[in-house]
Amino acid sequence: MGYEQLWLDYTRKVSCKEAEGISYICVKIQDAKQDALIANSVKELQEAFLGMAGSRLTLRQECGQDAGAVQAGNADGHSICLAFREGMKAEAYHLFGEKGDIVIEASDSRGILYGTFDLIRQVQMENSLHTLDRFKAPAMPMRMLNHWDNMDGSIERGYSGESFFFEKNEIIVNDRTRDYARLAASVGINAVVINNVNVKDAATWLITDRYLDKVRELSEVFAEYGIRLYMSLNYAAPMELGQLDSADPLSDEVRDWWHKRMETVFGRIPNLGGFLIKADSEGRPGPFTYGRTHADGANMLADAAAPYGGIIIWRCFVYNCMQDWRDYRTDRARSGYDNFIGQDGMFRDNVILQIKNGPMDFQVREPVHPLLGGLTKTNQMLEVQIAQEYTGQQRHLCYLIPMFKQILQFRTYAREEEDTVMDIVSGRTFGQHNCGMAAVANTGNDDNWTGHDMAAANWYGFGRLSFEPELSAEEIAREWIRVTYGNDEQVEETLMFLLMSSWPAYESYTSPLGIGWMVTPDNHYGPSVDGYEYSRWGTYHRADHWGIGVDRSHEGTGYALLYREPNASVYDDREKCPDELLLFFHHIPYTWKLRSGKTVIQHIYDSHFEGVEAVDEMAEQFEKLQGKLPDKAYRRMAGRFMEQKEHAREWRDQINAYFYRKSGIIDEKGRKIY
Repeated sequence: MGYEQLWLDYTRKVSCKEAEGISYICVKIQDAKQDALIANSVKELQEAFLGMAGSRLTLRQECGQDAGAVQAGNADGHSICLAFREGMKAEAYHLFGEKGDIVIEASDSRGILYGTFDLIRQVQMENSLHTLDRFKAPAMPMRMLNHWDNMDGSIERGYSGESFFFEKNEIIVNDRTRDYARLAASVGINAVVINNVNVKDAATWLITDRYLDKVRELSEVFAEYGIRLYMSLNYAAPMELGQLDSADPLSDEVRDWWHKRMETVFGRIPNLGGFLIKADSEGRPGPFTYGRTHADGANMLADAAAPYGGIIIWRCFVYNCMQDWRDYRTDRARSGYDNFIGQDGMFRDNVILQIKNGPMDFQVREPVHPLLGGLTKTNQMLEVQIAQEYTGQQRHLCYLIPMFKQILQFRTYAREEEDTVMDIVSGRTFGQHNCGMAAVANTGNDDNWTGHDMAAANWYGFGRLSFEPELSAEEIAREWIRVTYGNDEQVEETLMFLLMSSWPAYESYTSPLGIGWMVTPDNHYGPSVDGYEYSRWGTYHRADHWGIGVDRSHEGTGYALLYREPNASVYDDREKCPDELLLFFHHIPYTWKLRSGKTVIQHIYDSHFEGVEAVDEMAEQFEKLQGKLPDKAYRRMAGRFMEQKEHAREWRDQINAYFYRKSGIIDEKGRKIY
């Protein structure tokens, strides 16, 4: 096979005695043989129980019986019963034990599949099975992975090898495709965008006869695991494919072209969910060319896709990437809000605006995007990044679920209650049904899928969090450790320490107090304090001999006032602004006293030394797991920790040297600064 099965590796034996007492799978569902999701649930149970517990589960087809009936235990073993039950929420399931049997009830096949993977998790963690009583319903309607894979096989911002979807401008469908779908479905992911949002070259042709048969084949594999396939779309396709001289969304000729194209594409790919569009940003074409709005462009596509139930996901990552560094009024952070807030309520019901978690670009720390809670009449979807573009690129360990938890728990004050980001993107706040959470994927064709073995915790954690956002980051981490590496207490506690230490450590030795960036241009790996400072990208820190930070208060760009009260007043006032975001919102003297009692400059020095110390401690603790983890995985991770130690020192020394030279203020602790 050549690649690993991650948390679905069933070769590891477990000591769950209750699993050994189960001998049968009873399917109490009509026409189950024709339902691929039910068939895959049965297959998954059989392989998992055989591999982990040595139990060969015999299938007993029980069609036509009461859906709620439970078969009593047999003299020669107990059963796992799969049954539909009316009245349950879509994709929800009830997993419980009764008289020695295990029952998975759901209103649909996806629920049965999710309940199946939950039962397997309980076996992997060696939890009691017969006392189970777990009723679970997904909080987010859409739980999506966005792949930035290119058809030549490369992955934009990919850190785990090449694409396993594409190679040499062809689509790959093989065993790994199915295992990817299994892994994604096992944590509740129900939608996948297969290609890069920056659509160019051969990818523009994905919606043509050149590729539609192969796209359908891929979508059918996804469908067998409850996943809808989406594609990123080139807004200028009518010009590049259709021999038109315009892509004007109000042109009858262009609209007719899209209606015909959607009819063809949806007709050939029944499991197609819709399209993701990046328009009018970073050089991508869009409606601005024709003096039209985002709503004009999105609604044109939405009208064409609507007859087939298609969804148009329109990214809000739109900004002027030709900014003049001398211009202190233009603010990239404002751009998403300014572009979309005036069009609230103008988008079709099958349009979702996909909003990055912060206003800049997946930094290690930035405020929640003000569009989340600013928009009240438009479908919204949260976009996060598990591909660690700015958080160590899967060479450094950085467990991101604690960050995502903070984002989801952020109060927007869009209403007096049920106003958190989680409430909004789950549809609870404004009653929306087209909403959810998306993550830029971190997978590739490396043997371990994610480059750094522990980066798989972000893939696993994103899926589990989007399904059950009430889970804590700690609960998700423990679960991932146990289903991946077993239930050894030392392994669990050590890996827990590493995961939960990693985001604070990375922030400490890289970007202080919310300022962000300071990375090497283009590849975004490693320190370069002024790398983007005089660029066109709008990513400035504005450091001078006096202080550092961007003035986004009412006296500066006014960005702080885009939030609802009381957030606006808190962010606008440097005395009230949280320290961790202070430099994002204000230009602050190096001698400014933080709530910790330290000055800004001393915090910069201390945090960078402390970050390196934290990484040293992480590496030291990891070494104690030699012989406790699979040898190949241990050696891979050991190499990553050695690299992280080296690079953390480079970050520390460059950042501290820069600000010492800029400020002329010495480190009060007398440590070596160059």
